[in-house]
Amino acid sequence: MQRLTTAEARKKDAREKIELGGLIVKAGLRYEKRALLLGLLIEAKTRIKGDEAERSRLIAVGAEAFGNDSE
Repeated sequence: MQRLTTAEARKKDAREKIELGGLIVKAGLRYEKRALLLGLLIEAKTRIKGDEAERSRLIAVGAEAFGNDSE
């Protein structure tokens, strides 16, 4: 039973990583260096910490991008 649980957890983890990679592609950053991508994410984390207005603004930008899936 533990083996099944471990396999399911690994499958879930792999799927989540694939989805996160898809976000990088959707943002048009597929060919950027990994260090740049990580830097962008760390900077964004810092910017949204304690800044609800910036967090809301970025959520709106992302929601709009998801709404434009036909492009």
